[in-house]
Amino acid sequence: MTSVPSKNIWIRRQQCPCGDWKCYVAYEGDAEETSIASQLIKNDSSPSDAMVSPYVGMIFKSDDDAFEYYGNFARKNGFSIRKERSRLSPQLGIYKRDFVCYRSGFAPMKKKPTGEHHRDRKSVRCGCDAKMYLSKEIVEGVSQWFVVQFSNVHNHELLEDDQVRLLPAYRKIHEADQERILLLSKAGFPIHRIVKVLELEKGIQGGQLPFLERDVRNFVQNRKKLVQENDALLTEKRETDTMELLEACKATKETDEDFVYDFTVDENDKVENIAWSYGDSVHAYTMFGDVLYFDTTYQSITYGMLFGAWLGIDNHGRTIFFGCVLLQDETPRSFSWALQSFVRFMRGRCPQTILTDLDPGLRDAIRSELPGTKHVTSIWNIFSKLPSWFSLPLGSRYGEFKHEFDVLYNVDGVDEFELRWNQMVTMFGLGSDKHIALLFSFRTSWALSYMRGYFLAQMATQAYSKSVDAFLKGVFSAQTCLRSFFEQVGISANFQNHARLELQYMHLKTCVPIEENARSVLTPFAFNALQNELVLAMQYATSEMANGSYIVRHFKKMDGERLVIWIPEDEQVHCSCKEYESSGILCRHALRVLIIKNYFQLPDKYFPSRWRREISPVIYENNATQNGEDEWFREYQCLSETVFTESSITKERSDYVRSKLTKELTRLLNEQMQHWILLLLEATDMWKNV
Repeated sequence: MTSVPSKNIWIRRQQCPCGDWKCYVAYEGDAEETSIASQLIKNDSSPSDAMVSPYVGMIFKSDDDAFEYYGNFARKNGFSIRKERSRLSPQLGIYKRDFVCYRSGFAPMKKKPTGEHHRDRKSVRCGCDAKMYLSKEIVEGVSQWFVVQFSNVHNHELLEDDQVRLLPAYRKIHEADQERILLLSKAGFPIHRIVKVLELEKGIQGGQLPFLERDVRNFVQNRKKLVQENDALLTEKRETDTMELLEACKATKETDEDFVYDFTVDENDKVENIAWSYGDSVHAYTMFGDVLYFDTTYQSITYGMLFGAWLGIDNHGRTIFFGCVLLQDETPRSFSWALQSFVRFMRGRCPQTILTDLDPGLRDAIRSELPGTKHVTSIWNIFSKLPSWFSLPLGSRYGEFKHEFDVLYNVDGVDEFELRWNQMVTMFGLGSDKHIALLFSFRTSWALSYMRGYFLAQMATQAYSKSVDAFLKGVFSAQTCLRSFFEQVGISANFQNHARLELQYMHLKTCVPIEENARSVLTPFAFNALQNELVLAMQYATSEMANGSYIVRHFKKMDGERLVIWIPEDEQVHCSCKEYESSGILCRHALRVLIIKNYFQLPDKYFPSRWRREISPVIYENNATQNGEDEWFREYQCLSETVFTESSITKERSDYVRSKLTKELTRLLNEQMQHWILLLLEATDMWKNV
């Protein structure tokens, strides 16, 4: 009987937020999660991918590595391979491996059955002698596999690139394609239509998929049978896995009192949803919880569970982990419970801004549970969906549409945005398009004309989006049971939140005193952002108005002017671009006005605490030591900050302090170690005397 898959596989959600369950989203540039077709074509056509032919004496770490290498070589040379035989010994285990061409040997003679409906298939085997034989040896205690025989002489014609991909060994259906095939099959699409839809969605010519129509037919038939056989077993396995995950949460709570978790059960008293967070994450949220990113882009193929991660950004620009949740479905009710749990974990403190995917159910839950929080949909999340939605219906005009959409995103005024939106919809004939309607209904959460002034802390950027993707892929690298998944989340979160910071020397790029002042206050990440604005500020001209305000324009551009209001009594500066309100970093326009007003340093209010050097994730609220120890800790912290600040002013200082500090710390550690050894010896002598 077919067994249930042992791994819990996670992929990007491909269900479209438009609500049509037949609709599909392919993520642009994410070949690993959509299809391997484009990669196969690239590998075939690239001359730089030439492989070294296997040779006698070639070494591999394992027989699997050798088989993979020989398989790649075979594919590039127009054939495929198979495992012929192996030999076993009590001392070494498997110590011989024979890999041969797929046409090696001859088919055995079979008796023809007496039935009338018999197809006499001709065997492809023709006695080809191409092969690679390996032998295992133990070298300095490590097992290695050596090529002992190799032949690349074939007695048959080798296939061209467009033919070799059709060999059974290379006709793979990727997990993401499997999910799409099953969805289309469930919708009633015949096999030939499913193949056509996949070709259209991937933008490739007919017959260029890495699998054939009959492979799709066999997959659908086998999967239906598998589902029927394993439905009860899979349900039981999911229940067992979720219970093990719950037990892991309870065990972690016993060893770490700061660990927090919560869960729900269904009407049958089965675990339904589980959320958890760590003490370090809760403490970090007290400092950097002003902006929250809730990522819900991954789901489990095996269990159908949705994974949600709450993430943030620290004062050094690093992604930090706040908590996560596993949900059985994607309804507003489940999202509401997840948000309620997170707020409880974070001691009732709601974020100022929350960034999410484009999801109507999640939007409704945020409106209900976080009414005072500004909701933002990441523009990079929207950009990734545009090709799936519009490249096919617009055809050659998609590039023109994409340009117009980019312009609309950056429009200043709300009235102008809505006017140009209607013009764009008419221009491209998208009045009845459901995706255009969805984007317009979400416009207040992604268009800059509606969002200016929302505090985003540099999180609505492509760089941050890539950082989140890298973190999540690290989490999903262990595609195993839920308990192992829980452990992997803890490892990744701990590494992310405690990653070591390298000392960075921050070069000055202008002669403006503000820059040197900012370097001594801000973290390198925030300083680089402010420094970039200072450099660009030199390209702007100012015109003073009668009321004391300023119009600031780029010296090459007549449009795009900004209004800067300067209030000298309160040392306040306000710009119509609202960059400071969005990022906590003063914009080039405001900086230009302060420069002409002869400011040598910025008012302290424009160095927000979340970007200052002295803010550190290792210092927590209500967690200080007592009396003298607390005073010593503050003194140590102040001294360390001073050393770091002063040494980073020039490279010479940095090199000098690094060499001296390393030497002194090594000396102190050695003295401390000797001191403890002496104490241990004294204690041992006292114990003997007793």
